[in-house]
Amino acid sequence: MTTAVDTIRPATKADVTVLAELVNYAGEGLPLYLWAGMAEADQTPWEVGRKRAAREEGSFSYRNAMMIERNGKAAGCLIGYETSDEPEPIGDDMSAMFVPLQELENLAPDTWYVNVLAVLPDHRGHGLGSELMKFADETGRKLGKAGMSLIVSDANAGARRLYERCGYREIASRPMVKEDWKNEGENWVLMTKLF
Repeated sequence: MTTAVDTIRPATKADVTVLAELVNYAGEGLPLYLWAGMAEADQTPWEVGRKRAAREEGSFSYRNAMMIERNGKAAGCLIGYETSDEPEPIGDDMSAMFVPLQELENLAPDTWYVNVLAVLPDHRGHGLGSELMKFADETGRKLGKAGMSLIVSDANAGARRLYERCGYREIASRPMVKEDWKNEGENWVLMTKLF
């Protein structure tokens, strides 16, 4: 396998279109489903996604994303953050879709959480996901975290294989709450890697 990685760099506002696409790939269509519910009458779900990516703040902001380039073009992204040392409260106002995700994240305190990892289909199979995972590990280590964590659908066999090759192991799962979102998975799976 050959990698032709030009660079891993911070995302810019010029990346918001591809960033929205990548976030939707990583979320297996859940972001697009949610954006459709947020769209005004004159907006498409993709416009909502691009607008959210262009924000200066928020977890899904270009400011929190790293882009990987291949042959001079954006080919993938990584978004992550530090988890709290203490579990985040799950209030009655949290959407039922997000409760299992937050429950799992709460089981991985003091880690660097890989929230989004995605590579465009035309660039898959060239080691870019592995390069982004190495970058994520370096980030977690630099921040003095105890390890790494991520959540993946039980139906996403390709991603799970990548994470296992990178040293992650399944530690817990929770049933998905789908509402009208269509996905082959049945469970969210928490995977961690300790340093």
